This record gives sequence, C-alpha cells and structure tokens, in this order.
Amino acid sequence: MKREGQIKVDSENLFPIIKKWLYSDKDIFLREIVANSCDAIKKYQSLCLMGSAEDDGVKPRIDIILDKENKTLTVKDNGIGMTEEEVEKYIAQIAFSGAQEFLEKYKDKADAETGIIGHFGLGFYSAYMVSELVEIETLSFEKDAKPVHWESSGAAVSL
Repeated sequence: MKREGQIKVDSENLFPIIKKWLYSDKDIFLREIVANSCDAIKKYQSLCLMGSAEDDGVKPRIDIILDKENKTLTVKDNGIGMTEEEVEKYIAQIAFSGAQEFLEKYKDKADAETGIIGHFGLGFYSAYMVSELVEIETLSFEKDAKPVHWESSGAAVSL
C-alpha cells in the first residue's frame, strides 16, 4: 500500500540549523539576496518579451542600502514582484523554488536559457544568519495587485 503525506517543519527548530550549517560564510547572504533580485528582474524581462507583461521602459535596477544608524540592510529591485499568495508559497514554504516553477510554467513560451539563478528555494533563508528580523515589501507586476508586507524572525511569520 502506497501512502503519501506532507512533512511538517517547525521553523523554530530549522532556522538554527540553517543559520549554522547551510552556509559556511555569513557574508554569502548578500549574494543570495541579490541573486533573488536578479531573478525577479529576469522573470519580468522574460514576461515582457513573451507579451505577458507590459514593458515599462525602466532600466533594471538593484539598490543595496545600508543604514548603520538603524542597523538595517535593504536590497531593492524593480523586478516582477510577488502577490500575497506568491509570498506565502515561495517565502513561507522552505525549499520551494519560485524560479523552478516559473521555468516550468513558461517552458513553451520562453527560451530554454533564461538566466534565472535560483533553483532550490533556499538562498533567501541565508538572511537569517545575520538578521533577527527579515522583512519583505513587494508589489506584483500584475494589474490591480496590492502591496504585500511580510516579516519573520524565523520563528513566527506575519503577513
């Protein structure tokens, strides 16, 4: 008899493992977050080329803003953005790759090589190696999309 089920993960127990063992170098988190921004821009560009998104003519941009006084680091891009459902799916679920799903969804319309970097859905969590709180503010490219604010200390998630 075949049984299928879902594995539940307690983030309070998992994040200490991620913080200590997932990456050997703490500075790697910035590369991972910037890679996510690159992917967001590549996805937007791909959708524009396919005619699934309107090209706004704005040049791709990633800003890295360090605020020493408030001890924050902000990575800001003008990529595809996410809806509340996408944040729940791609961020609140560990090891679920939005890049992988994007490539699968548009495989018939896009070139095989899109330049999207992330494929495992883990890079984002490297931010918890250096942060007590991680926040996401995002707005999907989709028409009539609403802004989403998400934050987590790694133990509790808030949308």
